[in-house]
Amino acid sequence: MEIIVDANGPEEQAMGWYYYLEGELRAPFLARCSRKRSTSPLKIGQNVEVLGMADESECEREMFVTIRWKKERLAVPLAQLDPVGELDESTCQAIEDWHYWVGRGYEF
Repeated sequence: MEIIVDANGPEEQAMGWYYYLEGELRAPFLARCSRKRSTSPLKIGQNVEVLGMADESECEREMFVTIRWKKERLAVPLAQLDPVGELDESTCQAIEDWHYWVGRGYEF
């Protein structure tokens, strides 16, 4: 809740989350798809390389990260990814924070 404590409305909540994640995620890093999403081509168990946060405009309703996908870049929901291997503490904590937020049913 500290991330959105001063936010007035959904847009400011989304931007609070966006800038928090952008500042804490140390990309590139490996992640594994752990949840199926109809908006994403990833399959459960598939590993991907996360390149960073997607553009702000992609993150107005949910947080998306950019991955390398078939020689292209693709934005996928961060909620469907779990970190793989050893990552720095800030990246792991930021991903855990977002998963907690989503898991509690919170939305913008």
